[in-house]
Amino acid sequence: MSKKKVIIIGASHGGHESAIRILDKYENVDVAIYEAGDFVSFMSCGMELFLEGKTLGQDTVRNFSPEELEARGGRVVNNHQVTAIHPESKAITVKNLVAGVEESVSYDKLILSVGVESIELNIPGRDLSNIYLMHGYDWASKINAAQKDDSIKNVVVIGSGYIGVEATQVFTQAGKSVTLIDMLERPLGNYLNAESTEILERAFVDAGVNLHMGATVEAFIGDEAVRAVKTDKGEVPADLVIVAIGVYPNTAWLKGTLDLDERGYIKTDAYLRTNVEDVYAVGDATLQPSIPASQSLPIALATTTRRSAFYLANTLFDQKPARAYKGVVGSSALGIFGYKFATSGLNQYTAGRIGVEFETSFYTDRVRPAYIPESDNPEVFVSLTFHPQTHQILGGSVLSRQDVTAQGNVLSLAIAQKMTLEDLAEADFFFQPGFDRQWSLLNLAAQDALGYKRF
Repeated sequence: MSKKKVIIIGASHGGHESAIRILDKYENVDVAIYEAGDFVSFMSCGMELFLEGKTLGQDTVRNFSPEELEARGGRVVNNHQVTAIHPESKAITVKNLVAGVEESVSYDKLILSVGVESIELNIPGRDLSNIYLMHGYDWASKINAAQKDDSIKNVVVIGSGYIGVEATQVFTQAGKSVTLIDMLERPLGNYLNAESTEILERAFVDAGVNLHMGATVEAFIGDEAVRAVKTDKGEVPADLVIVAIGVYPNTAWLKGTLDLDERGYIKTDAYLRTNVEDVYAVGDATLQPSIPASQSLPIALATTTRRSAFYLANTLFDQKPARAYKGVVGSSALGIFGYKFATSGLNQYTAGRIGVEFETSFYTDRVRPAYIPESDNPEVFVSLTFHPQTHQILGGSVLSRQDVTAQGNVLSLAIAQKMTLEDLAEADFFFQPGFDRQWSLLNLAAQDALGYKRF
């Protein structure tokens, strides 16, 4: 029996998950990943840990090595960029970026995990040197060198999402004078409700970060290298600029072949199939079905990518899968200037942007019973986002100086199961005073949202 030829484009989370699942599940498959990059496959989500010296080295910050996949019977072809899909002949055009030559490669099944690219600012001065992105292996090398460069004293970070605040923390810890610029009024305003961002804003200021919020970047100023960033609120000195303002799908080369939305995201059906037969798509370049939003949204997370790839690998050869892809909640966590938080589902910003009706609550308490000294009993903050009529939980976050981020997984499960405030208020969790309260933290937060008196 001839082997089914499965081609995967992109060696990051979606490509890796697809390849190993297919190789483990099926016999008589020929699986090859085509990757445009040289290094396979650097995890940008681990970049901060690398920059802080908390990894085994830059080359270890990866999902897998080509040798690991080859040991399972697969292949990784790096430095090869797929430039076109030819549905009529079930083939792709691949360019060898080292030799500069192209070839045609056939497929039986084609999986796109093409990912996203960092957005760059198209403003005057954008070609000056010392304007960096924080994405990928090569940028990690440059940023690592920059944080150790004594000639770089003033660092400007543009964008206060996860990547931006990670860069802010890295350079602050390296002893640089750091200014964080964003159009939003508070750092992480896209990820957390207002009460939580107010707490973290104070942590940024206490750490010495210069916050330049509610500002629009107009130009980079300098001769050959950048020396300042011009905003509508004035100029900020800069020896180095980190641009972290978001991402866009790497799909321009697919226009005219696949159905894309107005932002360039690949459209898929309920089984992750594109409009072209035997061509599928997973990951950051697709729209993920959001369970709390009841619509598909861009959710650029390794976790959501892997879940879509896991589903696809298990149904790849089914003429019609028995079940549709369920979708995801969208959960993440971060540690910043002594605080740790986890967030799941929708928040004020995301729910408002997509037109979902919502209300929020904010609960403050201590991690453990009142008889534990405050020195060993830190404050903890819970924000819930829910539907005002049904009380269905749409999102939530936990924040504390103690690591309570595992509660984010509880919230994710509650959101995925479409639990209500009433369900969460009465849910059965353990109690042990060395760890928590008689009523668990999330019980108490839900009870508070329902108007119950404090326990």
